[in-house]
Amino acid sequence: MRVSERRERARARSRSRTDPLVPRRGRWERAGAVMAPPVPGVGPCLRSVNTRELSEVFFNNRSPRSVLPVWVDFDGRPRHYPVLQPRTGRLMHSYRGHLWLFRDAGTNDGLLVNQQELFIAAPNVIKADITLPVFTLKERCLQVVRSLVKPVDYRKLDIVRSLYEELEDHPDVKKDLQRLSLERSEILRNGVLE
Repeated sequence: MRVSERRERARARSRSRTDPLVPRRGRWERAGAVMAPPVPGVGPCLRSVNTRELSEVFFNNRSPRSVLPVWVDFDGRPRHYPVLQPRTGRLMHSYRGHLWLFRDAGTNDGLLVNQQELFIAAPNVIKADITLPVFTLKERCLQVVRSLVKPVDYRKLDIVRSLYEELEDHPDVKKDLQRLSLERSEILRNGVLE
């Protein structure tokens, strides 16, 4: 291996998770995350990279809720892992470039990991602190109503019509992955134009 190749690999390993994605070999890459090129009618897709570089990380549930870890596989599909009980943790044998989301196991609401929505495993990141986001009052009210009222009874509530639709629009990991992919795609588009 040439010196220049070693330097490039060392730089790639030291890049921050927050660096923007860049086009490389027909796909979008940075800090191990890969974004497949946009597919007409489907859009971009975040997915894990198959690096085989071990990255042990401690998933630390600092929230009062049961947490469902979700690994985004090599095709961009969510894969659920065993639930973490409140205020517990687990050592995970992940790999550099693997993408993780964390959900409330009861409501499927998205949670934060290291103060972000998406966790990208890397050799220099050994902990993933899972916490509650700051929900808006409206979001929290929707969560409470969903927990108290059966979905078939939402339309029986005496509330504004638009809230019926929001109650029926339950949190969904696939929708969140699509939104995150579109946000990353927009960052790329803006970064390329500048």
